[in-house]
Amino acid sequence: MTPIWFKTYQLSDLEKLRPHTLVDRLDIDITEIGPDYLVGRMPVNEHVHQMFGVLHGGASVALAESLGSVAANMVIDDQRQFGVGQEINANHLRSVASGFVTAATKPFHIGATTHVWGIEIRGDDGKLVCISRLTVAIRDRKT
Repeated sequence: MTPIWFKTYQLSDLEKLRPHTLVDRLDIDITEIGPDYLVGRMPVNEHVHQMFGVLHGGASVALAESLGSVAANMVIDDQRQFGVGQEINANHLRSVASGFVTAATKPFHIGATTHVWGIEIRGDDGKLVCISRLTVAIRDRKT
């Protein structure tokens, strides 16, 4: 399969985007770049728990949007354009109290002005924790 990315990326390229962001604060790591997908993971601990001791749905959404937004920006020429989250939805399917959650994102649609990405988040046991869909608006950089 021919990669969908605008250029060849290494994980170290994406790591440079992390400092001083929510991704850094939530300890999200992008762990794999496939030809048409990204994979990342986030620890489930007291920093992302809701008051009942399980993963907060907002943390799942932050993981989904982070991964989908990075992927959308990898598809376009970042010297000319940038992508920003426009709409996200999520269905929380099961709770997780510890370990890691792993998210994988693939595109449903890559257009000139919008992208739609699907994100599946799974627990250490491989069971679905959350499914999400992210719409990203693609904007031209002002010169």
